[in-house]
Amino acid sequence: MSQSALTLFELNSLVRRSITQCLPDEYWVQAELCDVRTHTSGHCYLEFLQKDPRNNAMIAKARGTIWANTFRLLRPYFEQTTGQAFVSGIKVLVKVKVDFHELYGYNLIVIDVDPTYTLGDIAQRRREILQQLEEEGVLTLNKELEIPLLPQRIAIISSPTAAGYGDFSDQLVNNPRGYYFCSELFPAIMQGIMVEESILNALERIMRRSNEFDVVVIIRGGGATSDLSGFDTYLLAAACAQFPLPIITGIGHERDDTVLDAVAHTRVKTPTAAAELLITRMDEAAYSLQELKRRLQEGIISRLDQERNLITQLKNRIPSLIVRKLTEARYHLITLEKSMKQTVIYTLTKRKHQLQLLQQQIESASPERLLKRGYSITVKEGKVITDVTQVKSGDLLITKVSNGEITSKVN
Repeated sequence: MSQSALTLFELNSLVRRSITQCLPDEYWVQAELCDVRTHTSGHCYLEFLQKDPRNNAMIAKARGTIWANTFRLLRPYFEQTTGQAFVSGIKVLVKVKVDFHELYGYNLIVIDVDPTYTLGDIAQRRREILQQLEEEGVLTLNKELEIPLLPQRIAIISSPTAAGYGDFSDQLVNNPRGYYFCSELFPAIMQGIMVEESILNALERIMRRSNEFDVVVIIRGGGATSDLSGFDTYLLAAACAQFPLPIITGIGHERDDTVLDAVAHTRVKTPTAAAELLITRMDEAAYSLQELKRRLQEGIISRLDQERNLITQLKNRIPSLIVRKLTEARYHLITLEKSMKQTVIYTLTKRKHQLQLLQQQIESASPERLLKRGYSITVKEGKVITDVTQVKSGDLLITKVSNGEITSKVN
């Protein structure tokens, strides 16, 4: 073996000294977390990745370590500030010290983290999701739905053991006005990596019975702020944006809205506030009914007053109307009397004239007048003879003339 050859340990030691000499400082590094694991000792072991933004191919990778005394401080600080769990898949800006160990190799020791960088990445991811939904034309679909006037049938998506669910239910049941609400729980996991899938499954179950509910309430209370990342996914946001029932979210946080909050019909801070919203809606309906009742009562009273005044006016007009009607009737009777008299006179005169004409005709056709004119009437046994065949020889005839009778016998 050549005397210039090095053992592996010697080579690694040389590398270690070189790195220590060349990279003695601390460096801020942008990377994506991968394979984050917490040891029972409290140490955190992870990997840092960098991907090509054009094709998402991995272009750099390094192991990292956060010692327990540092991790106990960094993790809650990061999660409370960002609302994002310190888990694989997120982008971070960490201050590291480059380390190389003869046995374990290249490693980055994390000594600090800047949560504002992750917040920016989270905000960017949210903006991208919302922009995609807007381009697809579904971003505001749920907001355009109208909450029913009486939202009494409520589908609840929550963990059955969540304190927020209990607060919400108690608020509805014990509302001061005694409104009746019919609610049904669709259990779901509200924290951790199963949030998206669990809520989507609950929405699917509600969809199959959508005609049985007025609104959907998604509530979560008492969970860690770092568990909110599950509400910032495209699939969940798209499903809620296009859901046929209005969705109310009360996820129990007061920082920036999640993507789910942004697409929901109404976002409130807490489950209790979600219950108060529904109760307020019922109050508005009750107030509207009271207002309609008041207006109806006022309308009835006003109408009765109008009718009463009208009746009084008519009552006061009755005497004058009676006098006027009697006067009109009297005038009409006088007119009829005059007309009747004229009609009777005209009729009598006409009839008198007709009788005179008839009298003249009768007088002209009377036998006496005919006899005076030289005519005579011959009778046999009281019957007028008008034909020679009516008599025979020996009959006794009486001929009447104007001044007497002539008795003759037929030869």
